[in-house]
Amino acid sequence: MSFRDDNEEGRDLRKPFLHTGSWYRMGSRQSSMMGSSQGIRDSSISVLACVLIVALGPIQFGFTCGYSSPTQSSIMKDLRLTVPEYSVFGSLSNVGAMVGAISSGQIAEYIGRKGSLMIAAIPNIIGWLAISFAKDSSFLYMGRLLEGFGVGIISYTVPVYIAEIAPQNLRGGLGSVNQLSVTIGILLAYLLGLFVPWRLLAVLGILPCTVLIPGLFFIPESPRWLAKMGMTEEFETSLQVLRGFDADISIEVNEIKRSVATTTKRTTIRFAELKRRRYWFPLMIGIGLLMLQQLTGINAVLFYSSTIFAAAGVESSNVATCGLGAVQVVATAVTTWLVDRAGRRILLIVSTAGMTFSLLIVSVVFFLKDLTSDTSSLYNILSILSVVSVVALVVFFSLGLGAIPWVIMSEILPINIKGLAGSMATLANWFIAWLVTMTANLLLEWSNGGTFAIYMLVSALTMAFVILWVPETKGRTLEEIQFSFR
Repeated sequence: MSFRDDNEEGRDLRKPFLHTGSWYRMGSRQSSMMGSSQGIRDSSISVLACVLIVALGPIQFGFTCGYSSPTQSSIMKDLRLTVPEYSVFGSLSNVGAMVGAISSGQIAEYIGRKGSLMIAAIPNIIGWLAISFAKDSSFLYMGRLLEGFGVGIISYTVPVYIAEIAPQNLRGGLGSVNQLSVTIGILLAYLLGLFVPWRLLAVLGILPCTVLIPGLFFIPESPRWLAKMGMTEEFETSLQVLRGFDADISIEVNEIKRSVATTTKRTTIRFAELKRRRYWFPLMIGIGLLMLQQLTGINAVLFYSSTIFAAAGVESSNVATCGLGAVQVVATAVTTWLVDRAGRRILLIVSTAGMTFSLLIVSVVFFLKDLTSDTSSLYNILSILSVVSVVALVVFFSLGLGAIPWVIMSEILPINIKGLAGSMATLANWFIAWLVTMTANLLLEWSNGGTFAIYMLVSALTMAFVILWVPETKGRTLEEIQFSFR
């Protein structure tokens, strides 16, 4: 078996779904004809502006993740759902995301990064409308599936687009904006969930994608994707716009052309060839990190944080959940600043070590609370300690394991297998997320302490995985990173 990569016939088929940003190409032609550079200079777009526009996708992603926490009691009451039925609702976004993940790589390869984001936005909007008008579980479930499908595409496309447009010295920080936007979306869902009913909250969930759609018409396509498709003029124009008119892009252009030429000498890549280290090693790292990220149980904490805080004895559990979301945003913002300074590996090691210790404390505390009277002073101390440990868990997750696996996945996958390999890694992430979300409520009903003990063991395994196999990618071009695996 084999899958098709780049050949002449494929290039004829693979055209941008959105010829967006055509105004800057027009400015380029006009300035050339008039002997003036002012047209492009006035129209040049900063990489940061592009990142902020596509970051609306991850905000939608986060809003979907956070929606199920503040709305659980009201949805269960209004629609008469049981705990298992609500667990199905919470996990269906992951099922939809798995379907989206399967198709995300090929969609992004055939119609471009921006075209795939446009496709992702539409089911998200329809899904939120279905939830807001739901009269029974069927519409609720359908809406959650549609949201998940869009989120599955977004979760692959946005980090890849950012990695492909960012300069090497800013790639880690800009790539971390993806996870920062997810945490902002989660916090918005938590905060708004305190004040508005669940149906109106679903309507508000439409906003990020309704702003994203027109925003896509004002940013350039990924220059690396354009180069891979053989669109040389568009590729160089896109890169010039991203780097600024006065920037010398000749070295970067030559590196990208050389990389594309190397990876497109052959028209097919056979699955048997994935046994070669240049393919299986980065694929193992990408899939391994994204699976372990979810197996640590972070989605269980985020999706059902209100339930966890209530079990810890916190009376205002929804308010505590909002505080947790705010802490996550701040910690992820710190990661965005640190990742290009400290490096990916060290942050992942610190992150997983801190998570392991925090999960150990939470587990022990919940076991002790089962043996302690709820009227004793020790019980109150344990309640405070459990909340502090859960907050510490989220902080350490946000410092590394939240953002960096997506950054590394977008950096290390060779360009000629990125579509297939990226889909596989994203699918693995969403499958584990579904498994964790589906079983979280049931595990917490079985044993709070036992649940966190399981997550602790996985966190320790993740730290070992990082130490043994994950390379440092800070300060290296995408071409240099991929060449190192040969």
